[in-house]
Amino acid sequence: MFSRLWRSSETDGFGDVHVLAVDDSLVDRKVIERLLKITSCKVTAVDSGWRALQYLGLDQEKTSADFVNVDLIITDYCMPGMTGYELLKKIKGSATFREVPVVIMSSENVVARIDRCLEEGAEDFIVKPVKLSDVKRLMFGAKEEKPSFNKRKLEEMSDDSSTSPQSPKSTSSSSSSSSTPPFSPSQLEQ
Repeated sequence: MFSRLWRSSETDGFGDVHVLAVDDSLVDRKVIERLLKITSCKVTAVDSGWRALQYLGLDQEKTSADFVNVDLIITDYCMPGMTGYELLKKIKGSATFREVPVVIMSSENVVARIDRCLEEGAEDFIVKPVKLSDVKRLMFGAKEEKPSFNKRKLEEMSDDSSTSPQSPKSTSSSSSSSSTPPFSPSQLEQ
């Protein structure tokens, strides 16, 4: 998903990668912020789609001197005022940020919602709770020679062919089979 140039040659981290995290829930915002910081990302967290647009300068015309460099946007789907889907559409409609990958998170695993977001240009859809393995998959997926696939896309591919794919890593929805448990609120205070 990300250019290999983003990876620091001195560490396994992504210190130069700037992620904009958008979630109206303080707890969910802190969890995603903590998970991203573990992978050495720079994180800017905001509490709404409107604040994300303000940060990006998409709520008004912005001059090149005010340009914000963001490498990934990860947003909750269900937020008051502006949904993650509406934010996705505004970002993908922007000349400045249309190439920035957008990942949608939701606590609801609704197939029609997932499909709609992917069709609008979302890079991935993650079902909450977001785990460290989800973030690592997003950040380190570029290391793999084979492209990462969204679980929904894999299902569509398997429907189209008579043989099933060779178990590539799924890039969506958290499942109970994952070995990395989500953070508890007490771990966030560490």
